[in-house]
Amino acid sequence: MKFYSLNGKSKPVNFKEAVIRGIAPDGGLYFPESITALPEEFFHGIATLSQNEIAFRAIEQFVSEDLPEHALSAILAEVLDFEFPLMEIEENVAVLELFHGPTMAFKDVGARFMARCLGHFSKNSEIEVTVLVATSGDTGGAVASGFLGVKGVRVVILYPSGKVSDIQESQLTTLGKNVVALEVNGNFDDCQKMVKSAFVDTDLLGKMQLTSANSINVARWLPQMFYFLFAYKQAKKKGKEIVFSVPSGNFGNICAGMVAQQLGMPVKHFIAATNINDTVPEFMKTGHYRPKPSSPTISNAMDVGDPSNFIRIRKLYGNDLETLSKNLSSFAFTDSATKKAIFKIYEQSGYIADPHGAVGYLGLKTYLAEHPEFYGIFLETAHPVKFLEVVEGTLGIHLEIPPQIQKVLHKEKKSIKIGTYIDLKDFLLNR
Repeated sequence: MKFYSLNGKSKPVNFKEAVIRGIAPDGGLYFPESITALPEEFFHGIATLSQNEIAFRAIEQFVSEDLPEHALSAILAEVLDFEFPLMEIEENVAVLELFHGPTMAFKDVGARFMARCLGHFSKNSEIEVTVLVATSGDTGGAVASGFLGVKGVRVVILYPSGKVSDIQESQLTTLGKNVVALEVNGNFDDCQKMVKSAFVDTDLLGKMQLTSANSINVARWLPQMFYFLFAYKQAKKKGKEIVFSVPSGNFGNICAGMVAQQLGMPVKHFIAATNINDTVPEFMKTGHYRPKPSSPTISNAMDVGDPSNFIRIRKLYGNDLETLSKNLSSFAFTDSATKKAIFKIYEQSGYIADPHGAVGYLGLKTYLAEHPEFYGIFLETAHPVKFLEVVEGTLGIHLEIPPQIQKVLHKEKKSIKIGTYIDLKDFLLNR
């Protein structure tokens, strides 16, 4: 399997090189040259397969050139050591919980998979790889945890000052060892622009090996398709056509779900639910892609004004808006609507949703209002305790702090403040 740049100006590379590079030399995202559907028997018999067996079959074609069977199996055994339960909270509406990993966020799977891939690739190498990642919330903590102590890898995380929750900040600034947090005077888009600038800075690249752990990296992006396959396994017995509603910021998660669709997974439709950062909902209405500065919200992991992975989504559907519209709807919601949804879900079912899951629920209910015949699944991407102030304030309840969170809460925060790309470059070259 080869991966090519969506900018079309760099030569195709294998999985290993795509992971290590992160972004192609021409600044484009890597994309698989082909996606071969799995046999129908796989989906007919999916209920009999374990999580690891499902994941192995799904990702094997993309990585087999560089990860032999035993290595891939070992990586998946370490990555998928927790559950992804599907819970029905009302008729024809279920929530897929993706927060049972070490940092209680859906990004644990991709971060751990990528970390172990890099660990495998660096076993016989003397070259240190610097993982450079921008975060709007949960990515930073997941990457910090996933890469902590990985030999031959240095991790540098950029996050917007004052725009992540206290728990999220603790998870990415307190680990130390090979993980450094850079606190950026700006928003997530500013962080992401700095990261992208670094990957096309020939002076910098001539002195160090950089890669990215955002969902732009194929090893972070592709494993997210496992979630949708695990959900399908659990929902198949319902006997109804399935739609997925995905709270979306950088659009890597929903894009991975669409790869699962390309593999043959039966799914009727996808809903990209966003907060007021509505670049994609507007595109779906007008056909014009107009990125804009991101605005802060209570669902901060989705505060993205120019989602990187949307170019991959458009490629999956042949860059044709009509075809895309048959497979994707997108709706935007305010903080006020999000809080009302958190309260409504709790009042009706007793289920406690975080702000991102609540946005996913709103997107699903909006779509089902016009298509009540489908079985809807929305993704709960982070434990509600990670947004303690919002959830407790909305519901008037007290949330217990899980052990995964307790262990970082009282550690000393260590971050380095920067304001410009020059500051980032200086840090990378001189510290």
